[in-house]
Amino acid sequence: MAIATVVLKALLIGAAAAALFVLVTNWPSRLDLRVAMRYLRSRRSSRLLSLITVIAVGGVTIGVMALVIVLGVMNGMQNDLREKILVVNPHLRVLTYGEGLRLDDWPAVLAKVRRSPGVDAAAPFVMSQGLISAGHDYAEGVMVIGVEADTGAGAVTSLPHYFTKGDLTFRTTQRDVEGGVAIGTRLSSKLSAYPGDIITMVAPAGSQFNRSLGAFVPKYRRYEVTGLFETGMYDYDNSYVLMRRQGAQDFAGLGGAVTGIEVRLAHPEQATEAGQRIESMLGYPYRALDWQLQNRSLFSALKLEKLAMGLVVFLICVVAAFNVVGTLTMVVRDKTREIGILLAMGMQRSRIRRVFLIQGVFIGLVGTALGAVLGLVVGAGVNNGHLIPIDPSIYFIDHLPVLNNPLDALAVIGASLVIATLAPLYPSTQAARLDPVTAIRYE
Repeated sequence: MAIATVVLKALLIGAAAAALFVLVTNWPSRLDLRVAMRYLRSRRSSRLLSLITVIAVGGVTIGVMALVIVLGVMNGMQNDLREKILVVNPHLRVLTYGEGLRLDDWPAVLAKVRRSPGVDAAAPFVMSQGLISAGHDYAEGVMVIGVEADTGAGAVTSLPHYFTKGDLTFRTTQRDVEGGVAIGTRLSSKLSAYPGDIITMVAPAGSQFNRSLGAFVPKYRRYEVTGLFETGMYDYDNSYVLMRRQGAQDFAGLGGAVTGIEVRLAHPEQATEAGQRIESMLGYPYRALDWQLQNRSLFSALKLEKLAMGLVVFLICVVAAFNVVGTLTMVVRDKTREIGILLAMGMQRSRIRRVFLIQGVFIGLVGTALGAVLGLVVGAGVNNGHLIPIDPSIYFIDHLPVLNNPLDALAVIGASLVIATLAPLYPSTQAARLDPVTAIRYE
């Protein structure tokens, strides 16, 4: 994929250089502009563009608009998935090797991590699994996350901003419970458990051996639902349960240990480099797991899909370029007599070539401008209005996001202008080669 990107950039730079050379060596005069604009207008009315000109401009417009929208959709998918993933997952997790997945000396490790360059916040966390029930026959497997009760600037993730009811303080109103928990809105609807209700949870590590029965008997724990969150990410809203870190340590049977340290960085895109620095500082048996590494396959697939979709839709612009070639070829055929007269009057062949180059560039400029504006407007409308809903249980998001990247838009505009500049080379050359005597004789 990297090689393909380099090749595409090289081709685009080469084509841009060729287009710039064509424009510089064929700089138009005022007469060239007037003749070119006259050929673009309809014969019936000098103020209207001819039908074939409108069709050519429309082809370029549709190609550019489609390319802008497709790239915006791919950028939106990447950005939305990244934001959704980082709602609960931190930029970096510091863990240990081994089957136990526990960090016993976490206070000392936490102090070192907080002093590491680029770290904005760090906190211990607990991760476990369990079964949850709201007093019915139905039980659901959930992921139990123990976090610090911090809703301010010290919060490692952006989860506090997604609470619809309650917060991360886990304040309870009932006494006969072991603490408060926050659950996702989808899990709340599935269990019919809302703030103030009691839920029962069972932890795999909480089982105790009963000698009389000769088997392990699970320990049931009662918690009060103190908050609801809605991230828009199906997995989080459907299967995540949050509680205080101290309560999660008891629930998971870790004692005073934690699962690891979660870290928020000043620059999330540099998570890999920050993780390597922390690993070097702490040494074995500590390891750093960044969010990019955890979701590398997903984002690699999205980047590859963006490249493939961009290439496929770029073919629309190529088809539009052939449309411009066909349009100008028809104009040359239609204006053969006029071209012959201009040549007979002493007009240079290079100026005839410039006339048709101006027409091609004009079609490209107008079509590119209209396509870029329409692509940006349509993309913003689809994104802000949530006009295309999708199934969040499959695609992790509930609507089709569109995020227009200025660099992508400039690349599309540049590529379209390059194509529009190169497309009229053939018909302009054919027009300049016409023999004036033959052109006038047979017309």
